Amino acid sequence: MDLWHNVRRFFGSLRPGPPPAADREWAETHLLTGEVPLWRAMSNPDQRHAVRVARRVEAALGPDAPRPVMAAALLHDVGKNDAHLRTYGRVIATVTIWLAGTKTVAAWTQTRGLWRRIGLYAEYPKLGSEALLLAGSDPLTAAWAQEHHEPPEDWSVPREIGEVLAAADE
Repeated sequence: MDLWHNVRRFFGSLRPGPPPAADREWAETHLLTGEVPLWRAMSNPDQRHAVRVARRVEAALGPDAPRPVMAAALLHDVGKNDAHLRTYGRVIATVTIWLAGTKTVAAWTQTRGLWRRIGLYAEYPKLGSEALLLAGSDPLTAAWAQEHHEPPEDWSVPREIGEVLAAADE
């Protein structure tokens, strides 16, 4: 993920409130029953971002975009729920991860307090994938949650789908 993506996400997260009700309802039509509670637990900024990503995916693939792909667009950041960090905490976590490295910070999940939360934030792709599998998500949806920051050569999702999802997330 590049700096500009993070800057755009930061400023977008400062706007208060959830996505419009119509967007929330639209999003839930693409989710399995077990995925809906995960979606509803996402922060308002994450839900707004997810709806934008999913709308871009639908524009690229058409209205018959496969449900698991739409769910992947909507839930790719669901693992962030586990860290319980708000906007400024995420800024601190992102900078810390950048400075210390993901592997170092991920080890902090075994500590307490803010350090643990930063560690969980570093692990959010894996945590999100695990939560999605427990919720009964399609393997593609769970895989994208885990792989969406990985280079294309490391994706298990079909390359053409991953490229659409990645482009929509920018």
